[in-house]
Amino acid sequence: MDALGLSNDEWTAILLSLRVSVVAMLASLPFGIGVALLLARGRFWGKSILNGVVHLPLILPPVVTGFILLILFGRRGPIGSFLDQYFGIVFSFRWTGAALACAVMAFPLMVRSIRLSIEAVDRKLEEAAGTLGASPFWVFMTITLPLTLPGIIAGMILSFAKAMGEFGATITFVSNIPGETQTISSAIYSFTQVPGGDAGALRLTLVAAAISMVALLASEFLSRIAGRRIDPE
Repeated sequence: MDALGLSNDEWTAILLSLRVSVVAMLASLPFGIGVALLLARGRFWGKSILNGVVHLPLILPPVVTGFILLILFGRRGPIGSFLDQYFGIVFSFRWTGAALACAVMAFPLMVRSIRLSIEAVDRKLEEAAGTLGASPFWVFMTITLPLTLPGIIAGMILSFAKAMGEFGATITFVSNIPGETQTISSAIYSFTQVPGGDAGALRLTLVAAAISMVALLASEFLSRIAGRRIDPE
């Protein structure tokens, strides 16, 4: 035990959860922005289907999502076997698989936040930049993206917080291996299954609550800074 009363195994679970959550958030961010832009501005057949697929993890039980990931990305799955054979990338029963599961579960929250922010952008500003000769890509990078920054930040924090608390999909896809895939949530579950584990579960619960609160405060702070840069008045 250290000064905070946490054991080495508990610290390992905490650090692994932070690592998994940050990787899940950053890896899904480019896809989140792209999909949000498609849903907000796109006009194509199948848009409703794409929207449904994106939000499916919110509707399905997390265990079902984890099982689907295991089928697709397991060593014998169509995607998992291909990645393992040609790139040496393995997701099942690895911390990278935990990050993938967390990213999938948190993706709808990120997309929704960014999409709402994009839809709130005044199209006249983009049209004015276009009439001045700016390309669509440059308009997006200099007008749309900065104006949607508060929504992007909110989406990132929501994704991080969801990843920190994910349990069902993670434990189904990558199991509960101490030091490899055991996050805070699965460690709390393990503590509740053994006699006298309530104290450890309580410590990790308090740590998880503290991390989530810090993330929310950081989101509010960063959103305010982004808002001031957009509208100094």
